[in-house]
Amino acid sequence: RPGHRQPRTWYRNVVYVLANSALVYRSLELLDVKFDTKIALIIRSDLEPWQKVNVAAFLSSGIAAAFPDCIGEPYEDGSGTIYARLFAQPVLVYGANSAGLTRALERSLSRDVTPAVYTREMFITNNDVDNRAAVKAVARPDLDLVGIAVRAERKTIDKIVDKLKFLE
Repeated sequence: RPGHRQPRTWYRNVVYVLANSALVYRSLELLDVKFDTKIALIIRSDLEPWQKVNVAAFLSSGIAAAFPDCIGEPYEDGSGTIYARLFAQPVLVYGANSAGLTRALERSLSRDVTPAVYTREMFITNNDVDNRAAVKAVARPDLDLVGIAVRAERKTIDKIVDKLKFLE
């Protein structure tokens, strides 16, 4: 009949198409996943855009190195080209001022969460040895933090980032 819609026809069609594509079907299964952990990056809000991106990249590598189990499977396109694995869970990115970063760092450490850190001095170094030396040269209360990254249970991360807003 004209104008008559069968209920849920679109749903059956979508499920049929998705069921015939292993990659997309796997993605559909992941929609129902509730992660036990969260990954959070907290980046100083007043940085230049290139600095924010640089800090996020370095901090993400720290989480990936510390938690190899949070990395998903390799990506593959329709032509069979293989791409690198990425995080298998979302990464939440927050902005903060200096006080907010210090508060998040202290909250992390008080909850036995080991953060990745990036300090302002690391912008002028150009290798890992110098980066680590720049951090080691400064006592924790005096670190000029521009970013930290943490991965922990959801509720723990919520307490660490309490009152922070997503980075703009």
